[in-house]
Amino acid sequence: MRNPIRLYMSMPLDDHIAGPDDRPGQELGRDGGRLFNWLDDRNPDGPSGQVYREALATGALISGGTSPSSTWWVRTRIGTPSWWSPCRRRASSKVRRPGHARFVTDVDDCAHQARTAAGDRPVMVHGASAAQALLRAGHLDEMEIHLIPVLLGEGRRLFDHLGTGHIELDLVRRLDDRDVTHLPYRVHRSEGSA
Repeated sequence: MRNPIRLYMSMPLDDHIAGPDDRPGQELGRDGGRLFNWLDDRNPDGPSGQVYREALATGALISGGTSPSSTWWVRTRIGTPSWWSPCRRRASSKVRRPGHARFVTDVDDCAHQARTAAGDRPVMVHGASAAQALLRAGHLDEMEIHLIPVLLGEGRRLFDHLGTGHIELDLVRRLDDRDVTHLPYRVHRSEGSA
């Protein structure tokens, strides 16, 4: 079986992955930092510690080309050997990325290169635009949603722009911890979907 391409995303009940006004210096938008409190408060031996260790086993990362929140996540939380970005256009040379950054305009090529670089380890996906592109193209295998009991009210949404295809999800497990519920899903498309 091929190594999975897996979205890791903290989000509130209202589907916003960053608060309003996400920009450099305020990468998670106004009040968006609340979505990551579970990382700082995690018990290394508890459910969130287990999820965090699993995320660190990532072999490569696919992220949006311009998302401030994705840049913040990688810069502050993980260090992967490679970074792919399925951008519609090449990102500015002023955009700094850790590791060996590659900007790929074709989502199929992006998924293939990231899987190859990751070897037998999972590929992490972060950022709404990257997740949407991979999901539409049928490359996203799993989604690990870290559900936070809060409503941000506005900001960047995770599941916008998916098109009209019906996408089925199978819940793999449920891990409850203080202030977060970890919900990993396996992605598959129902018959007749795009």
